[in-house]
Amino acid sequence: MKYFVFCQSDLVLEKVGDAYQIPTEQPTELKPWTTVMDIDGHKAYRIDQPLTGSERYEMCPLRQSYYKLPEEDYLKAGKCHELLYWDQNTKFCGVCGGPMRFDTPISKKCEHCGKEIWPQLAIAIIVLVRRKDEVLLVHANSFRDDHYGLVAGFVETGETLEEAVHREVMEETGLHITNLRYFASQPWPYPCGLMVGFTADYDSGKIHLQRSELSKGAWFDRNHLPHIPEKLSIARQLLDSWLEEENR
Repeated sequence: MKYFVFCQSDLVLEKVGDAYQIPTEQPTELKPWTTVMDIDGHKAYRIDQPLTGSERYEMCPLRQSYYKLPEEDYLKAGKCHELLYWDQNTKFCGVCGGPMRFDTPISKKCEHCGKEIWPQLAIAIIVLVRRKDEVLLVHANSFRDDHYGLVAGFVETGETLEEAVHREVMEETGLHITNLRYFASQPWPYPCGLMVGFTADYDSGKIHLQRSELSKGAWFDRNHLPHIPEKLSIARQLLDSWLEEENR
């Protein structure tokens, strides 16, 4: 059994020599905790105050834990974070205001009216658009540094994934695309998303940025790339796959 302990979006890691792991013993020094959940045979905790001054444990942002943990543990930590977030935000019924209680490990029921709820996912698409030997990269207004990423956006109600890709590319860059192909998907627990990745080819149009969403955007070849996303993201997976095509 492993113990996934969170304070906000920071995860408690246990130091083992020069490495890190998810604690495998109940971290009693981290009391008090406000939430304890059983998730896939493990324990997930939420604490209100971050851990300080411990020689055995340290706090690590969930994103950065990707570089310190085995991928399996990072993904499990993401699931635990999503369920803790969902639990924290569903204490009361949205219909009658009654208290919500767990009915199954992944569902709740209102004690008063019987309303049932399950964790909700925010579905987003992300797409790598190619034009011959170039790729379309954009800098979103929400980015905290100078890196460039790929066109992305949330799927709207009543919309297919494919329709969402075409719409987002057109809205954000003014471009038409063709040859849309599924690439892969990735849980994105910041706090409750699923990213669905695609590749596509440029069809027509000139770049006209949606300034409310993007500050920069251009075509780049493999030899003149700007700062690109970090390894943990599906955006980087898409770009790495494109870069590797040159060596195939």
